[in-house]
Order: sequence, then structure tokens, then C-alpha cells
Amino acid sequence: MGIRTTTDDEVRRIMRLAASRLLRRLPELTDELVARTRDTDEAYRRMVPTDDHWQSVYEAMREGIGAILVPLAERRDLQQAEKTALRRAEQGLPMDSLLRSYRISAQVMWDGLVGVVAEEEPDSLPLLIRSATKVWSAVDRQAVAAAEAYRRREAEMFGRTAERVQALLDALLEDRADATLVRSAAAALDLPELGRYAVVITRLPGRDGHAAGARPASLGTMRLLWRMRPDYEVAVVLLHEEEMDGLAHALRPHVTGSAGISPVVEGLAELGRARRLAELALRTCAGEGPEIARLEDRLPAALVVSQPELAGHLSAAVLRPVLALDAADREVLLGTLEAWLRCEGSAMRAAGQLYCHRNTVFNRMRRIEQLTGRSLARPLDIVELSLALDAVRLLPVN
Repeated sequence: MGIRTTTDDEVRRIMRLAASRLLRRLPELTDELVARTRDTDEAYRRMVPTDDHWQSVYEAMREGIGAILVPLAERRDLQQAEKTALRRAEQGLPMDSLLRSYRISAQVMWDGLVGVVAEEEPDSLPLLIRSATKVWSAVDRQAVAAAEAYRRREAEMFGRTAERVQALLDALLEDRADATLVRSAAAALDLPELGRYAVVITRLPGRDGHAAGARPASLGTMRLLWRMRPDYEVAVVLLHEEEMDGLAHALRPHVTGSAGISPVVEGLAELGRARRLAELALRTCAGEGPEIARLEDRLPAALVVSQPELAGHLSAAVLRPVLALDAADREVLLGTLEAWLRCEGSAMRAAGQLYCHRNTVFNRMRRIEQLTGRSLARPLDIVELSLALDAVRLLPVN
């Protein structure tokens, strides 16, 4: 025990001697470490100014070497490692580069310690070797502290960035986009101020308000930015040269509920209007199964849902006798009218969709004419029947 204690005391003595001598050479050691790091790591050269790098290395080496000379409770090397890591995270330096610099610093420091002992007390080199594990472990602890601090700051920065992106999207979509906001949003979102944009709004199925699977950030050449809400999602789509048919087709595998697509607008400043039109397109979906509605394809229905009071009067005036029938009879006639309109007035095609004979379709359509007083031979009457049917299908029942 006595021999071991004597040896430990000698190790501590030689370590303190070497550390005190190294502190006198601190600028020289700093130059060496900075040069070796910048020569071998492009990220440091691009992201960390030389003066900033030198000063942080000088402080880290001073605290790291000085830790050998002071009691454990007084050491500040871990705090210095955390401080440096926070700074590098803010500068965008990759964490791999930061951790690699600690490996280089351990080599420089150990070479310095060996050099001092070899010069002043070469017979004590075996004692110094006994401390090698402690030296490298101390640098490892600094690296671990730096990595943890880096991850914390990176998470904080990512959170702030995500919040800013969402706030800018909200401002654009809520029609609060002045020229300054548009410029800021374009820079932060990496989007052109002028370009071909559309807005997509999807209504999510299920009570929990969440659809299965991740939303795509791109579809072919199109780029999508999503804004999540409790029961729906909004996507700003940079179309580039893609046509709206291509957008609707590309979205289909990702839509599990209903979706409304706005017309094309020509810049970020018009996204608020596009959002309103996408909402209107979404309101034309009946809500039964997946459905994608482009506003240009649903303009009559969009007129109906945008004027619910007037549309209610229209449906009552045109279809009141049909709506007064018992539920089963009413649904047969409305379903037949719907199929006939969808098939562009072809009784044959409507019969195929309804699984009945075309004469059955003719008979039902004649009955609708008799009940409503409208004629399928008059275009204006067909328009009224079509709009009134949309009102029945899309507006809530009072």
C-alpha cells in the first residue's frame, strides 16, 4: 500500500509539472491545434472564423490543462466544452467535426505532456504513461459534455425554425401577406416570391384527426409544404411546370379522406385567396370515401355551398315534391337524377351505373319532370335541377 501511494504521488507530481509547463506554451499549442483542425476539416474552414476558433481553443486548452492542477470540484473544463458546443451548433458546424476536434486536442495535449517530461525528467516517462488513461478519459468527458450541449441547442434551434416556418405559412395562408412578409417567407421557406402555386386542403377521416402515413414533401418536380391542424391539413404546392391534373393524380395515393384543390395562383402573396378557394372546393365533397375536388371542376357546386341560404331556397323551390316523398322513394329518384346528370343525359350509361334497364331510368326521369314541373328538354330547367340536387347533397339538413 505504501509503495502504491508513493507511486500515485509521483504520478500526480509529474502530471502537475508537465501541466504547469504546458500552460506557459499555451499560445503555441493553440496554434498547432487550430492549424491541424482547419487543415483536415473543411467545415471548420467554412463555418468557424479563424479568430473565433483560436480563442475558443485557447480557452478550452487552458481549462483542460489547468484541470490537472486544481481539485475536481474547481474544474471548469466541462463548462467550457458546453460553451464551445453551443457556439458551434449556432454556427451550423456538424457535430462530427466538433467531436473530431476533441480527438485532435487529446493528441496535441498528450504529445505536449510527453515532450515536457522527456525534456525535463526523462526517467519519469514510465510514471507519465500510467496517467495516459486518465488524460484520454478527461478529454472523452469533455467531448460527451460538448455533444450533449450541442444536441440540446440543435433541438432548440430546430424547434424555433419549425415554429417560424409554421408561423410564416399561417400568415401567408390567412391572407396577412404584405410585401415585407412575402420577402421574409420566400427567404425562410426557400420559395420564389413569384411562381405557380396551388393550395390543397385535406379533411382527415376518423375521430383522432390523423391520417396514416407521412405526408410527402415532394411529388415529382412539385414541392409541398404541409401545415397540420387537428382535423385537416393544408399544403402549399410549388407546381413549377406541372399541370393541375398531374397534381390531383399524384395526390391520390396519399389522400385517405377528402381534398380540395385551389386554382393556380401566381405567387406567395396570393396564397390566402388560394386557401379560401381550396376550402370551397373541399366543401363540394360529399364526404363518402376518398375524394379529390378541383375547384375548376366543381364551380356549380361551389356556388351552391358558398350561398347556403339561397341554395336552400332553390332546392325547396325545385325539388320540394320529390323531397316530400318517403325516404326510399325519394332516394331512388334523387339517385337516378344524379346518375343521369353524371352520365351527361345518357339513360343507357345511367342504367349501367344503377344496375337497371334504361326504360326504368326514362320512367323515373319522367316522374321527376312531373313532380317538379321542370322539363329535361329545357337547358335552364336542367341547370336548376342540377344546382338543387347539389344543395340537397352538400348542405346540412335543417
